Amino acid sequence: MPSNVPTIAELLAQCQRSAVHLEMRDQYGVAAEADEFRAWLDTGEVDVDPASPSWQPWVSLIGEATSRGVTVQRARIVSEPVTDYIRWEHAGTVVNVGAGEQVRWLPRRRASNLALPGNDFWLFDDRVVRWGFFSGAGALVGHEVTDDPAVAKLCAEAFAAVWELATPHDQYEIR
Repeated sequence: MPSNVPTIAELLAQCQRSAVHLEMRDQYGVAAEADEFRAWLDTGEVDVDPASPSWQPWVSLIGEATSRGVTVQRARIVSEPVTDYIRWEHAGTVVNVGAGEQVRWLPRRRASNLALPGNDFWLFDDRVVRWGFFSGAGALVGHEVTDDPAVAKLCAEAFAAVWELATPHDQYEIR
């Protein structure tokens, strides 16, 4: 991955109003999550301790941003019935919400009439897009950042459309 791509933490630190994240995959194969996901598959237990080594950096990052007045929203488009990965992700989302994120879920069948970008993204202050690129198996293969106004507008409109249709985390039932 190019070293000139700012991290989410760096972009969030510069953020003044809003940070939104759209996730559209049913399975991620991110190496940093592999052990915890495998443990959940074996035991059914998920780490929901915001002070744990896995969660604490994220919880601190989100807490710092929201304390400055930044709204952080995450929307996930998922196929139903959901994959085991999405079940695991849903079980741990209580930590995201507790940290200050607003999270919603949209069944993929309800997204059919939406124009969506081809990749997951973060959008900061409606102007900077950080794309996340994944392999077919879900491994993270890179990032790219753009401040192209047309791309930012596409992402903002797509996220708003998803958000409007999506179900808040505390009301979404896994199927």
